[in-house]
Amino acid sequence: MTTEETVIPRPSVVVGDDGVARCGWAANDAEYRRYHDEEWGRPLRDEQRLFEKLCLEGFQAGLSWITILRRRPAFRAAFAGFDVDAVAAFTEADVERLLTDERIIRHRGKITATIDNARTTLALGESLTELIWSFAPAPRSTPLTDLAEVPAITPESTALSTTLRARGYRFVGPTTMYALMQSSGLVNDHVLGCHLAPAPA
Repeated sequence: MTTEETVIPRPSVVVGDDGVARCGWAANDAEYRRYHDEEWGRPLRDEQRLFEKLCLEGFQAGLSWITILRRRPAFRAAFAGFDVDAVAAFTEADVERLLTDERIIRHRGKITATIDNARTTLALGESLTELIWSFAPAPRSTPLTDLAEVPAITPESTALSTTLRARGYRFVGPTTMYALMQSSGLVNDHVLGCHLAPAPA
């Protein structure tokens, strides 16, 4: 008997019980399916929602995205809907309040980073949306064919991370920023066979 675990590759595309072909990571959870179909890879330019995703991707570091997704309504309630002006005005009392809120991820560093990132956004002197979108790569000429081809980091996400860190943002590492680029539609990483895969150029 061996102690080694057998790793079963995740299929790149799965057809759900609704007959729709989706990226394999969205196969088995209703909330993931909704997120996959309605948000992931769709261009997002709304300033408040983009700030929200920037913050939530930071909270996700070290955790699964579904953990954050299921708690997103609670995060929105706790952080004033991610209104930048409101979050920037949070005080130490708000930090302590959030640290007792069992509905969210109670991590002091991530909580204070969210508040600091709101203040940084107010002091940016330009649109956060336009800044982030300035790092969008050229669209792929052909869709990815396998989930194994989906990168975790790219030159563009590294450059975005470097720029945001220089401006004062926190929890914006290159991997986190690539996840943001995926979720906000700067890139379309739906794989070939998924009903949302980009058409070949």
